[in-house]
Amino acid sequence: MLATGRVAKQKEISQSTRRVANKGKATVLALGKAFPSNVVSQENLVEEYLREIKCDDPSIKEKLQHLCKTTTVKTRYTVMSSETMQKYPELATEGSPTIKQRLEIANEAVVQMAYEASLACIKEWGRTVEDITHLVYVSSSEFRLPGGDLYLSAQLGLSNEVQRVLFYFLGCYGGVSGMRVAKDIAENNPGSRVLLTTSETMVLGFRPPNKARPYDLVGAALFGDGAAALIIGADPTESESPFMELHYALQQFLPGTHGVIDGRLSEEGISFKLGRELPQKIEDNIEEFCKKLVAKAGSGSLELNDLFWAVHPGGPAILNGLETKLELKPEKLECSRQALMDYGNASSNTIFYIMDKVRGELEKKGRGGEEWGLGLAFGPGITFEGFLMRSL
Repeated sequence: MLATGRVAKQKEISQSTRRVANKGKATVLALGKAFPSNVVSQENLVEEYLREIKCDDPSIKEKLQHLCKTTTVKTRYTVMSSETMQKYPELATEGSPTIKQRLEIANEAVVQMAYEASLACIKEWGRTVEDITHLVYVSSSEFRLPGGDLYLSAQLGLSNEVQRVLFYFLGCYGGVSGMRVAKDIAENNPGSRVLLTTSETMVLGFRPPNKARPYDLVGAALFGDGAAALIIGADPTESESPFMELHYALQQFLPGTHGVIDGRLSEEGISFKLGRELPQKIEDNIEEFCKKLVAKAGSGSLELNDLFWAVHPGGPAILNGLETKLELKPEKLECSRQALMDYGNASSNTIFYIMDKVRGELEKKGRGGEEWGLGLAFGPGITFEGFLMRSL
């Protein structure tokens, strides 16, 4: 019902105030989201989490309580539940070889969420699955051959000739990487319509707390599960309602920073380590990166505060650092902060949750809203992924 209402509203706007997409440029034609049924309130997290893993260490409780406040997260969605822990109690046992059990949970959950997000997206788009020509599938939460892209294609009833691209283990910038590739496909294959899906669960990284691994508690207080889907295509038809033009994409890695974000897969799942220097490394290099993107708008007078912003919130420290370094007005990162509060850091999905909030804000402003904006995400490498986008 919500998707149908949004389509009707977009078509009404299209007839009056919408900007026209540039010929041959990829556009976002629809967006869908999906989440597991288990909702976690940050207020109740500490007691529930420690009870599930049977931990009564007061120092760990105090540390987790502090982290739950500093992350700014209010609610998250998670595949993990009491039923999961009852079925797989070994997940709460330190040192248990549980990769098989974790993948049993994750592989099924990730495709199911991707399926639900795709259905919501296709409904908003208003065309049929037969019109989807390409699939770009992104996840850092499952691992198998064949990949989730094939399982999703079968569940959706896509053509067995649909052209598939699979991205595994890119982390937080995976959604923007997928969008960059979908843009290239759409612009180089006239008439194509690309379904981009991202789906993540933190099951692989769930571990009982250990004082030797303080970052495990950061994950418990910050990360969330979910999925997102986009339909991307160039030269929209009259029946389609594009809301964003993907004008220009840029990827860059910072030499010598391979170890700042470190993830290792073992018999116990995935373990992560984030270097303390991560926010500073991003802050030191972000201004030049953004200026390269903005220059592609072709307007020498465009300032950073003239843009709308969709920035992946790895955590509040990264958003705070960007806001200070780029001298952004507080409201510029509000959609990113709100997504962090509502969903936590949901890895590759998060950028699309933010874009959905940006869409809502721009619709409120109408033609008076910002025309140009930036989409940014950061991940292992350290890798920067960025988009110059145009509101339609």
